[in-house]
Amino acid sequence: MRSVNRKLFAASVAGIAMLAASAAQAADVKIGFLGGFTGPIESLVPPIHAGAELAVKQVNEQGGILDGGKLTMVQGDSTCADATAASNAADRMVNAEKVVALVGPLCSGETIAAANSAAIPGGVVIVSPAATSPALTSIDDKDLLFRTTPSDAYSGDVLAKILKTKGVNSIAITYVNNDYGKGFAEALDAAFKKEGGTVAAKEAHEDGKADYRAELGSLASAGADMLVVLAYADGSGQTVIRQALEGGDFSKFAGGDGMISDSLVKNIGEGKLDGFIGTKIGRSETPGTAKYAELAKAAGLDPAASFGPQAYDAAFLLALAIQKNGSDSREGVSKALREVASAPGEAIYPGEWEKAVKLIAAGTDINYEGASGAQEFDAAGDVPGVIIEVVIEGPGFKEVGQVN
Repeated sequence: MRSVNRKLFAASVAGIAMLAASAAQAADVKIGFLGGFTGPIESLVPPIHAGAELAVKQVNEQGGILDGGKLTMVQGDSTCADATAASNAADRMVNAEKVVALVGPLCSGETIAAANSAAIPGGVVIVSPAATSPALTSIDDKDLLFRTTPSDAYSGDVLAKILKTKGVNSIAITYVNNDYGKGFAEALDAAFKKEGGTVAAKEAHEDGKADYRAELGSLASAGADMLVVLAYADGSGQTVIRQALEGGDFSKFAGGDGMISDSLVKNIGEGKLDGFIGTKIGRSETPGTAKYAELAKAAGLDPAASFGPQAYDAAFLLALAIQKNGSDSREGVSKALREVASAPGEAIYPGEWEKAVKLIAAGTDINYEGASGAQEFDAAGDVPGVIIEVVIEGPGFKEVGQVN
């Protein structure tokens, strides 16, 4: 009898251990999303957040992560413009929420602040879908900071070419005084001069002011053909353009991705900005981008929303990296992220979570080909990209086409 009891006890212990192991394997995995839900890009954030949410939804609908666990994504408001707020939001994610990895932030300055203050010290991989400043490239990040959008070093070159092609020979540049504005302005300045154009004036401005008339008077006195505004559509960029029109300082405008929001037209007035030339980060035409377009439309999303595809890629890539890493530990996610994003390997397209999980379980290398094109990270965590020319026509922005 004693022998039987021992066997029953042993079997019971083994069963409990197996259940405990199963429960541990199926534990929920938490990632974070940081974005400026308030502040100068608040109209741009909802479709970006929705892109990341779509990736999370697909993971859970196709069996979950790490043997059936649920992937959850908590969000924080990093404001875009306030580095302290971004640092605090990142600290909450890393040290209170205990996230495995982070999608975002979106603006460059807040991304640098969040990375340096919380993510890097906490060993948390951070993938921004929208931070474009060249300054991110040189951060000592211990291979934890990545982005799924190209640097403004490239966007500045492209905008310069577009303006020269359209017969613009002299420009004045006003830029928001942060990492994004400064990096873009420096790139545009150098590229426009290289194209044979004249930068008649280049001045920084502070975000959040009520009056930019003094700055505009100085810029207008330089006699440029056009004012290029490198700021944010729901912040200083909108105020600068409104006051430039009211004061007759400029009538022709151009801008970068931070200005590409239909809210600009809505708030200034239809017809007043027709012909505004801009650039935004786009998508190359690949099987992955075509697949994402189908999935986004089916989910009621705009597949061409600024940084929406890049946000989807950031979330989906992090999920793949965690699955590849085999646990909800932060350690090893960076290495796994590079592995799932790089050739060689069997192609995984947006929405193919179940397929990816099976291949990873079988020990097969995968290569994610994403919603915004191939996501091959270089040594600095940067990716190549596509720039789209846009123009304001009537109630909002219209895509003109891809620019090489």
